[in-house]
Amino acid sequence: MRMMVGIGQDSHRFGLPGEAGKDVTLGGVAFNCGKKIIANSDGDVVLHALTNAISGITCVNVMGETADKMCLENSISNSAEYVQEALKSLNNAKISNVSFSIECLVPKITPSIPQMRENIAALLGIKQNFVGITATTGEGLTAFGKGEGIQVFCTILTEG
Repeated sequence: MRMMVGIGQDSHRFGLPGEAGKDVTLGGVAFNCGKKIIANSDGDVVLHALTNAISGITCVNVMGETADKMCLENSISNSAEYVQEALKSLNNAKISNVSFSIECLVPKITPSIPQMRENIAALLGIKQNFVGITATTGEGLTAFGKGEGIQVFCTILTEG
C-alpha cells in the first residue's frame, strides 16, 4: 500500500467598510460574524485549503485555472464543488484522515467544529473522527489574528 501526504493552504481577507463581499462560510457552515469575505466563490477557505491539499497529491491544480473557470462559467457558490473536482484525480487512493488549522480572530470557530467535521467527513466519504480541526488567533501576531481575514492549513493522508 502506498501512502501520500498533501498539504494545502488558503487565505482570504475581509472586506473593508463599504466593500462588497460574501458571507463567511467555513467547512460548509455559515457564520454570522459581521464580516464579509472577499472571494469569487463563497470564499470557504477551509474547503479551498482541502482542495489544495488534494492537489498536492494529485498534481492537478484545481484552485488555479480550473476553479476560476468553474466560477466564471457556473457562478460557483459552493466550494464543495472544487473539492469534488479535486477528488476525481485521486484515482483509487482513499483519504485516510484530514487535519485543519484555522487562524483568525473572528469568527469564533470552536462552537461550529462538530458541524464542520460532519460536513467535511460527508464530502470526503470518511468518518468524522478522521477529520481534525483546530483554531487559533495566533496571539494576534499576524493579519489573520488581528481580524483582517482567515488563513487555513490542511494536511491529508491517503492510502492506495
